[in-house]
Amino acid sequence: MSESSAVGRPVGELVVGVLGGTGPQGRGLGVRWAAAGQRVLLGSRDADRAQEVAEQVAARATAASGGAQVSVRGGSNHDVAGAADVVVVAVPYDGHAELLAELAPVLAGKVVVDCVVPMGWDELGAYVLDVPEGSVTQQAAALLPDSLVVGAFHHLSAVSLEDLSHPTLEGDVMVVGDDRGAMDLVQALAGQLPGLRGVYAGRLRNARQVEALTINLVSVNRRYKTHAGVRVTGV
Repeated sequence: MSESSAVGRPVGELVVGVLGGTGPQGRGLGVRWAAAGQRVLLGSRDADRAQEVAEQVAARATAASGGAQVSVRGGSNHDVAGAADVVVVAVPYDGHAELLAELAPVLAGKVVVDCVVPMGWDELGAYVLDVPEGSVTQQAAALLPDSLVVGAFHHLSAVSLEDLSHPTLEGDVMVVGDDRGAMDLVQALAGQLPGLRGVYAGRLRNARQVEALTINLVSVNRRYKTHAGVRVTGV
């Protein structure tokens, strides 16, 4: 496919759409980007619910940014996918494949960032679900052959993202993908959030390990009552 029109543009100019933007992870990313001055669209199966959450996110982001004007709007996942320059997928795993298959035509030519984790629960705690394609990010790439798919933002705590009383986050965003321009864009998008940076973590085939590490962090958090992240040293 040809290069996305978003690649190479200043990241601050881009409109970021979040599919599943009313859930904890999507909402947390949205409010952080909005507070940093990024234009944000929050998507949901229910457009009215998305607009309601967008108004709440805008109010919180405005307060966190000292009253600066922010841009947050809500709409259906379909409308957000079409209107955004770069699209972040933050839906539950069990609805991931169905949604992306439906949206494949409208996502063609776009950078799509997948942060979905294939996580299950039983009496022993969290565990990794098997994904036929190898990882959720690879599943996205298979369903979206005309998009530039990147895996990132798996290891950020939704609780920490939404806690704007701490304006600076701690951690690194591990980024995997096969297109250098798209990965550079996503690393820059991570860097828009104070305290974070995007770190190259390999090609798309390495997404399985990155996604699975989230389950280890969940286990850390449950044991130590915290919201742990990842920091890469020596880079």
